[in-house]
Amino acid sequence: MIKLLVSACLIGERVRYNGTVKTHDSSILKYWQYQRRLVPFCPEVVAGLSVPRSCSEISGGNGSAVLHGQTSVMNISGQDVTKYFLDGAKKALELARSNKIEIAVLKDGSPSCGSTYIYDGSFSQIKRPGRGITTVLLQENGVRVFSEREIPKASEYLKTLES
Repeated sequence: MIKLLVSACLIGERVRYNGTVKTHDSSILKYWQYQRRLVPFCPEVVAGLSVPRSCSEISGGNGSAVLHGQTSVMNISGQDVTKYFLDGAKKALELARSNKIEIAVLKDGSPSCGSTYIYDGSFSQIKRPGRGITTVLLQENGVRVFSEREIPKASEYLKTLES
């Protein structure tokens, strides 16, 4: 059975920066959970950041720029937390490889998991097109990443892999 990496927050785990639950209500996701296909993961928590923790955003770039040392991830207090985000992305890739994962469903908007948008680094809730650090690293290593809004597309892709 093909496994999928999933942002732990999407299945109700209390891992978000503000400590809230952000369960995504999807019958497909629930079915995959019932089938035990899901491998839940939060790169930020696995890397050692606490729950709750200060909000963090990529400053002046995107996940690719962070991976290539061209920009950093800062929290709202002005601390550079790039190391945690890089460590979390690397651990996500290790987990994907060890479980032979080819598909991930990740929480959009996150500096780690965003796949269509991230926040602009000003901590003013301004969204911009971009991908998070974990998303970029997974994609660079052959994992197809879908946002929570793209679960039906992920399901179709899974069907092609299983046929």
